[in-house]
Amino acid sequence: MAGLMRTRPRLTESEAFGNDNNGFALALFEQLRHAPGNLFFSPFSIRTVLAMAFSGARGETAAQMGDVLRMETSGDTPHIAFSEIIQRLSTVGSGTQEMLVANALWGQPGESLLPEFSEIIVRYYHGKFGQVDFRRDTEGARKTINKWVEAQTREKIRELIPSGVLDDETSLVLANAICFKGMWADAFDRGNTEEGVFRLAGGGTVRVPLMQGMRWDLPYVETKGFQAIDLVYEGGDLSMLVLLPRRSDGLPALEERLSARMLRDCVARMDARLVRVFLPRFKLVSGSVDLCDPLATLGMPLAFARLEADFSGMNGKEPPSEESLFISAVLHQAHVEVTEEGTDAFAAVLATLVPAGATPRRRRPRPDPVFRADHPFVFAIRERKSGSILFLGRVSDPTRGV
Repeated sequence: MAGLMRTRPRLTESEAFGNDNNGFALALFEQLRHAPGNLFFSPFSIRTVLAMAFSGARGETAAQMGDVLRMETSGDTPHIAFSEIIQRLSTVGSGTQEMLVANALWGQPGESLLPEFSEIIVRYYHGKFGQVDFRRDTEGARKTINKWVEAQTREKIRELIPSGVLDDETSLVLANAICFKGMWADAFDRGNTEEGVFRLAGGGTVRVPLMQGMRWDLPYVETKGFQAIDLVYEGGDLSMLVLLPRRSDGLPALEERLSARMLRDCVARMDARLVRVFLPRFKLVSGSVDLCDPLATLGMPLAFARLEADFSGMNGKEPPSEESLFISAVLHQAHVEVTEEGTDAFAAVLATLVPAGATPRRRRPRPDPVFRADHPFVFAIRERKSGSILFLGRVSDPTRGV
């Protein structure tokens, strides 16, 4: 007799958005993870900016972006989903947390955008519009946009746009900033933090402050290859999912397994357990990184091709018109600090466009697990309703920044 087939519950609209968001997040993680050292970025921030650009894309440019971003190429459905999560994030923790998602579009005075495009940015992304003179005061334009980013991220993200990125041909800049300050629902006692050894993947060790404590009813799961915990922030809207390989050199193998489905199954299989947790205090700060190449490799090269990209939904100019737009840079910068009290996380991303020229019951009592993060691990700060990864990172050495 054939065995019973276990059917998966159908995803809600919110969960479907999270699944698509995480598919993009982990595909980009796969592109970025091969560089050595720590890694931290906000896939949600990056996808938000690209979604705004996608709303003005047409033809094959839109098809490529839709595939990479996991977004439908027609209708307002994907933009409605963004609007809903942005609204939820604005009320995260009901006042006990600080969360801000800000979007802005900066254009050249005298150059008009199509009303349909502007309406999408305002209606669904709550975007603000500003004007700067890229042609006659490029440096002033750069400083104005950088100041906006600094203000939105409480001055944690500075110099998102380095000198030389903008020029007198820049026509449009799309920017997103996301910042989060969250307190753990169950904070670590600073008096219990002790210096400990962190084992590096390549051999050797470093000394780090290890936060520690017993956690009651902590979502926990273990497999042959890794352990995972889900540390919840006050209010219960967000959490930090930490995946720890069993072996100190097991991170590459774990990273290869990461997928939206794997993470969803991991969370679904978690039990509330009494867990002894050891987690290093750490701070990661990335410099301004241009993501054009990894995004092109993911499958959207046309968006970056002069005289070929079609963003005529923004300004009505189709390629190969010299006034047609293409994306010249996708800049991203991120910052996270994890302490006994909670987490500060900030990220900003900017795209510049220029004219072309069920868990089974266990019968035996289980010993209380120990989760000792004293070797490299992966972590994700998630919005729990949708499962959307807002920030994603890898800690290879907690004594170093990114």
